[in-house]
Amino acid sequence: MRFRRKPEEEPRLGIAPLVDIVFLLLIFFMLTSHFDMASGVRIRLPKSVQRVYERRDQARVIVVVDSRGRTYMDGHLMGGRSLKSALVKAVEEDPMVHLILQADKNVRHGRVVRVMDLAKTAGIRSIVIAAKWKTEKPE
Repeated sequence: MRFRRKPEEEPRLGIAPLVDIVFLLLIFFMLTSHFDMASGVRIRLPKSVQRVYERRDQARVIVVVDSRGRTYMDGHLMGGRSLKSALVKAVEEDPMVHLILQADKNVRHGRVVRVMDLAKTAGIRSIVIAAKWKTEKPE
């Protein structure tokens, strides 16, 4: 008795597993990477020995005060009223938003306090003052 041979199929590489792997890699890189948004304003931050770790998953607003006392938010020059309205809008979007205040080390203290006061009246609960971290050298 003679059996008929089925024609052998050529092995094929399925596209579904490849798509799954690509999506898994995409998700992995999205979760493990972070982006720092630079404001484009040149400032010199004061130095600090202590370091505070910031959680990256929290909503935040970055306000920059340059050496001349000008205030920037998202790279745009802002006056007092426009800054307050932008901060109020940020609080409306996320009530737990944090303010990161990057002030030049030569800016007057009163200007920094004014920005902090605007943030508090806008409803921001947490203000972090940015500083450049400098490791302490052993003696």
